[in-house]
Amino acid sequence: MHPTAAEFADRVHAAYGLEPSIEEFPEGTKTARDAAVAIGCSVAQIVKSIVVVVDGEVVVVLTAGDNRVDTDALAAELGAETVRTATPDEVKRATGWSIGGVPPFGHETPVATYLDESLRSHDQIWAAAGTPDAVFELSPATLRRIAEPEPVDAFEPT
Repeated sequence: MHPTAAEFADRVHAAYGLEPSIEEFPEGTKTARDAAVAIGCSVAQIVKSIVVVVDGEVVVVLTAGDNRVDTDALAAELGAETVRTATPDEVKRATGWSIGGVPPFGHETPVATYLDESLRSHDQIWAAAGTPDAVFELSPATLRRIAEPEPVDAFEPT
């Protein structure tokens, strides 16, 4: 297992008692579509951890693989003046992970987290496990219990 994926597994086990079953795909799971093909699930079952900056605060927005974050709708929903995509350095500093491998929880620092409720319509979903090649399976209930995301309605189909 890649050392970064192992670090993720250790971190979430220590913090939440979760023992994620991590699968690695050498061909990569950099996009939601790539991940769905590699795993053999629908794109809607892929959790994308999108890191944005809302009025200067880094937050994580968890969306289904077949949706995208509507930053204008997110700003309106959160009462924010500005929402922008976080830079790679901002992502790494706030979450401890690099773009493409950001998991939905187990971050370096506490980060406000928001949820695309469409992820709840599946029995099982898949999320990044610290690298662009590693994913783990979990239930929407586990995602909600550990990440404690606030639901928002700021998504549109890709």
